[in-house]
Amino acid sequence: MELGVYTFADIARDPATRKAITAHQRIRDLIDEIELAEQVGLDVFAVGEHHRPDFAASAPAVILGAAAARTSKIKLSSAVTVLSSDDPVRVFQQFSTVDLLSGGRAEIMAGRGSFIESFPLFGYDLRLYDALFSEKLDLLLKINEKEKITWSGKHRASIENLGIYPRPVNEKLPIWIAIGGTPESVARAATLGLPMALAIIGGTPDRFVPHVKYYRETAKAAGHDIQKLGVGINSPLYIAETSQRASDEFYPAYADVMTRIGIERGWPPMDREHYEMMRSPEGSLLVGSPQQVIDKILYEYELFHHTRFLAQIGMGALSHTHIMKSIELFGTQVAPAVRKAIQTTDVPVSQ
Repeated sequence: MELGVYTFADIARDPATRKAITAHQRIRDLIDEIELAEQVGLDVFAVGEHHRPDFAASAPAVILGAAAARTSKIKLSSAVTVLSSDDPVRVFQQFSTVDLLSGGRAEIMAGRGSFIESFPLFGYDLRLYDALFSEKLDLLLKINEKEKITWSGKHRASIENLGIYPRPVNEKLPIWIAIGGTPESVARAATLGLPMALAIIGGTPDRFVPHVKYYRETAKAAGHDIQKLGVGINSPLYIAETSQRASDEFYPAYADVMTRIGIERGWPPMDREHYEMMRSPEGSLLVGSPQQVIDKILYEYELFHHTRFLAQIGMGALSHTHIMKSIELFGTQVAPAVRKAIQTTDVPVSQ
C-alpha cells in the first residue's frame, strides 16, 4: 500500500482571536511539509484546489511545481482538480509540466468538487455540474492518450487535429477519479478503468464497503483487470505521542472547520461527543497515538484491500509545528508498521 498525505492548505485561525496566518506563510510552510513527507519515507503528497478565503491552494500545480524542485522521490498529485470548472487542455499542460520538473512524479486526481465556488468564479452553470465533468473528463483522457487529437463537445470549443504540449515524461499521466460516495461516480471510474480515490470523512468506514465492491464488480464486468486498478482511501489524520494529546490538540481545529462548513450546509455543530465517536476504532477519524492509527489503517485494509491511503492533514487552526510532528510520526512510526503488517498478510483481491 502507498501511504501519503493530502492537504487543502488551510489558513490556520486561532478559534479565540480569529486571527490567521498569511497565505504567503501558509504556502511556505506547505513546501516544508512536502519536503518532510519525502524525508520520512511517505509515498505521495497531494494538494487540493479551493477558491475560498480559508484555503490557500487555488492553484495546486504551481505549488507542486515548487515542491518538485525540493524533492526527488515523492509522488505529487492534486486532491482534487475541480475538472468541471477548469479547461482539460490547461490541466494537462500544467501537470505535464510538473511531471517534467519532477522527473515523472506528477498525478492528477480529478473530481467534481465538494465546494462550488469555482463555478460562478469561472462562469459555469452549476446545473451542469455532472455534464461538465463527464465531458471534460472525456477530453482529458483523450489528451492523455494521444499527442494530437480531434474532439468536439457541447461545453467547450472543438479541437481539430491539434497537438497538446508538453508531453509528460512517461507518455501518460496517472489520472485518478476522486469519489465522494455516489454510485454514479463509482460506476464511471470503474467503467473507464481508472483508479478510484474514496473520501471517508464522516460516519464509519464499513458503510463504504459496498462502494468498493461495486467498483471492482463493475470494472471486472467492463473487462478491466481489477488486480491492476488502484483503490485509495482518503481520511483526516492527526497523530501525537499519546491518544489523549492527539484528541485534545486536534479537536479545536477540527470542530472549528466542521462547524463553519456545517453552517453553510445545514449540519449541526461539531461537539466533543460526536468527535470522540468518530475517533473510535470503527470511526472515520484517524486521530490518536501511532499505534491507534496503525490499527485503524489495518482495520480499513481488512475492509477494502485498498492500494493507497492518503491522510488529510493541517485542518483549520492546527499550527505548522503540530502538522510537521504529525507527518513525522506518520512516516517514521506508522508507515513502516503498516507496510510490514500488509506484506506479511497480503492476499490478491478477489472481488
